[in-house]
Amino acid sequence: MGIWRNMTGRCARRSSGRFAALAAPALLIAALMPSTGACAAPAVVTSIGPLHSLAAAVMGTLGQPRQLVRGYGSPHTYQMRPSDAAALREADLIVWVGPALETFLLRPLEGRRDGARVLELSRLDGLRLLPNRSAGVLDDDAHAGAHEAKAGFDAHVWLSPFNARVIAAAIATELGAVDPVNAPAYRRNAEHLSGRIDAMERRIAARLAPVRGVPFVMFHDAFQYFEKSFGLNAVGSVTVSPGRTPSARRIKKLREAIADSGARCVFREPQFESALVQVLLEGTQARSGVLDPLGTDIAPGPDGYIALMEANAEALIACLGP
Repeated sequence: MGIWRNMTGRCARRSSGRFAALAAPALLIAALMPSTGACAAPAVVTSIGPLHSLAAAVMGTLGQPRQLVRGYGSPHTYQMRPSDAAALREADLIVWVGPALETFLLRPLEGRRDGARVLELSRLDGLRLLPNRSAGVLDDDAHAGAHEAKAGFDAHVWLSPFNARVIAAAIATELGAVDPVNAPAYRRNAEHLSGRIDAMERRIAARLAPVRGVPFVMFHDAFQYFEKSFGLNAVGSVTVSPGRTPSARRIKKLREAIADSGARCVFREPQFESALVQVLLEGTQARSGVLDPLGTDIAPGPDGYIALMEANAEALIACLGP
């Protein structure tokens, strides 16, 4: 059974290349050798931290996925390194959201013929996709958010606990196709993770209940899935690009929009300078807070997704509370 697992997964795909001529002798030798350790675990590459965490939880002790975008990197602007390209070439499974989010993966994934499985979440059956929204945007910068507007849907799909469970199940299915002998283990791990996400969802809902009606504004409209999942009252978003200082005229306009919204808090993402937030909040009653859709400061691993969701819930409570 171990030999069959190895030869139907990573080893089988590679043996069709430069080792094809040795395939028959290799199979004969392999049949006479112990199967344990005959081939590495499935090589899994994920685009961003939250997907890495879900994949790590599903793989459990059977393997470690690789994460491409790390630290303060953005999936919209990430530049691939040679080591990233090599990891993609060696991958058995690649997990990403799709062109609406990770534009840097479009070319590397285009026309792949090496047998790797690609799980594009934007095409995943059962995933609940929310449309991009414009009614709540507090200014009219026509260029901001263009990458998502073209897609027609909000790409931050992992911020819905429902979607996270669907994604985990899909990763388990894909891993089972690569590594059939361990398919039951992947399914069990996904089911266990689903139960943990259920419990997390209940905890967060209870914690957020006192602030559900309190209005707030986002610097970037990335939390729609989270808001819908927990019934929060986001009243709009401002579109300010990281690294660009708005003109005095635009700052005045944004201040007025924030004040008129009645927001108790304006949330930025980690890549936005806090000094700019303070400039925009001058003359308003709003506070400032930080929400992070990617979990920039959260340690990678199987617990990362739940830590990300709970950290954002606590940030909301801290800023929206009395």
